[in-house]
Amino acid sequence: MRPFPAISALVTLLVLAGCASTPDSRIGEHRTVFAQYPSAVQQKIRSGQIDVGFTAEMVRLALGDPSRIFTRQTESGDSEVWIYHDESPRFSIGFGVGSYGRHSGTSVGVATSTGGYDPDEKMRVGFRGGQVTEIDVRKH
Repeated sequence: MRPFPAISALVTLLVLAGCASTPDSRIGEHRTVFAQYPSAVQQKIRSGQIDVGFTAEMVRLALGDPSRIFTRQTESGDSEVWIYHDESPRFSIGFGVGSYGRHSGTSVGVATSTGGYDPDEKMRVGFRGGQVTEIDVRKH
């Protein structure tokens, strides 16, 4: 077995993992908007944090797009809720051996997943009137 395909696959996975959206990459895409925020807000966004009173635009810069959005109706009015899941890459490695008659073979595979539905939510962000009114963070 030649090592080149396995090394090539590993390099590709590392590149794809590095392409994930980060606060810095989102800030770079919206530099003009980001520059208008007070320095305390900029600092939170850079560190991937949000706070009550943030706008949807500020939350998207800090956290990216939510996994899901839904509307909650209560007696005090409607609110929009953004759901965030842990979307860090998950790696798995497999090894297989097989034979058929006089022929046999081996294989090694590496896989990654950067999405899909994860029932363990990382965070819920509630908006009312276009601003964050509540932040629920799941403790693991």
